[in-house]
Amino acid sequence: MKLRIASWNINSVRLRLPLVQRFLTEHAPDVLCLQEIKCASELFPAEPLAALGYKHAVIHGQPGYHGVATVSRLPLAEVERRDFNGTAEARHVSVEVKVKGKGGPVIIDNFYVPSGGDEPDVSVNEKFKQKLDFLAAMSGWAKKLDGASRVAVGDLNVAPGEHDVWSHKQLLNIVSHTPVEVDALNLVIKHGGYTDVARAFVPHTDKLYSWWSYRAKDWRAANRGRRLDHIWARGPIAAKAKALHILTDARGWDGPSDHVPVFADFEV
Repeated sequence: MKLRIASWNINSVRLRLPLVQRFLTEHAPDVLCLQEIKCASELFPAEPLAALGYKHAVIHGQPGYHGVATVSRLPLAEVERRDFNGTAEARHVSVEVKVKGKGGPVIIDNFYVPSGGDEPDVSVNEKFKQKLDFLAAMSGWAKKLDGASRVAVGDLNVAPGEHDVWSHKQLLNIVSHTPVEVDALNLVIKHGGYTDVARAFVPHTDKLYSWWSYRAKDWRAANRGRRLDHIWARGPIAAKAKALHILTDARGWDGPSDHVPVFADFEV
């Protein structure tokens, strides 16, 4: 069977519920992982999504900020929700998805890594320190993973490659593309034995973005994007990725998030 897993920083799920409904209707992922839902768990709009067939949901929300949620057409079981740097912020939840293939269940980790503020200096910016601490904790966690099929998705707030940003040279000292952040993210990949699914299908020499700032009057013409949203795979499922999609056009929908959906197809 095909398993389509999607990730989207929706930047307020209640405000942009019609966009989520449109995406689910037009692209039919089996599992959608949302970040920055910006609502308490009990206020998540589960019923409208269930009406579209997404009857299974695991929600880790908090009032007004952050928050992650995973909704699915397939049965889900929560595995854990971790606080990676002691702030009690809702930034992670993992679920086990029941699939009919021979490879057994798939665990999906949904992450929202801290953005890190504006100044890439831990001595003056506590938010940047929080981000690096979070990534270090992710790396330690990844070292301990077993050999099960696992997919990590989310807004990781780091554009790691030279062509994951509109200008490598100009963004080297800008939070999200600094060498210290890139090194920290790459350690998570290394320690977890992950494959970056996007770059398995799109060469590292090609520009690839999933986020465009609201500040640009014409985001498409300027095209000053960054690839902040990721799908990684490890274990048996890593070799079963069949396609990767970034829905760039969603940035032009009415009242959009500054991020667009990223989704991958696996044969399981």
